[in-house]
Amino acid sequence: MLNARKLFTTWKPRVSPRLYVSAGAVILVAVAGAFAGGSTTQNIEDQGSACANLPNFSALKNALTAATATETSGLNNQMWATIVNRDGVVCAVAFSGVNRGAQWPGSRVISAQKANTANAFSLDASSNSNGSGQPGGLALSTANLYSAVQPGGSLYGLQHSNPVDTSVAYAGPSSSYGTVSDPMVGHKIGGVNVFGGGLALYVKGHQVVGGVGVSGDTSCADHNIGWRVRNLLGLDHMAASGPLPAVPGPASLFAGDPTHPDNIIFDITANPNGGTGNSTSGFGHPTCLNTSGSATLPPVQP
Repeated sequence: MLNARKLFTTWKPRVSPRLYVSAGAVILVAVAGAFAGGSTTQNIEDQGSACANLPNFSALKNALTAATATETSGLNNQMWATIVNRDGVVCAVAFSGVNRGAQWPGSRVISAQKANTANAFSLDASSNSNGSGQPGGLALSTANLYSAVQPGGSLYGLQHSNPVDTSVAYAGPSSSYGTVSDPMVGHKIGGVNVFGGGLALYVKGHQVVGGVGVSGDTSCADHNIGWRVRNLLGLDHMAASGPLPAVPGPASLFAGDPTHPDNIIFDITANPNGGTGNSTSGFGHPTCLNTSGSATLPPVQP
């Protein structure tokens, strides 16, 4: 099997600096224009083909509300959540409180940033071809990225790439934030976040279809609630199933937790030379205020 640790220390991006405009991109723009010109609530609720295979606003809000009520770690705050599709298009944004001010307003965009990150840096079996990639793909939660992006880490600098599109993040009236007509819906948000709360979404067959991001509390609580949201939505099909190998992640590869492959890892010890602590796996996350619960999260599904 491909050594994942080696993968992250030797990988170099193979990206062309040229900008390619495809027919699909033109279609996406046309669809976005149709949303703007028609019945906003109805069109955004189902999002056409761009989000047809993902939960709608109501499903996300119900899952977030249930997950937030279950989790009592951290500050026990209300939360924001965002779902993006595989292309990074925002499909739904919701909050768990009684109004948009009942949870940190700044966490709305952070939740979208986390969803984008987990989707952008997770893979499925389609990534395995011509001698490259792993048979089951590779899942990276935003919690797995903290140590890797520190100075000297194998992914240092990742957090400075793919900035948030502020014209999408802060568009429209604030009264629409966290509703079915949130102005981010139907647009690519961008952004890279490197602490807990973002997870890739896997349907049956272990195919990545997008990401979910949760924000509003400590990053450890964000991760736990995000994990529960993904489980409640039934989008955590990552365990081995028949001929399908399990989708690996840092927790299954380096922390001995095959039932929670992209779970948060607490393996950072103090650096005797000062500065950032040392992570045994290279994918560790700091502990938080009232850290608890990650070891008892629901296992991923086949």
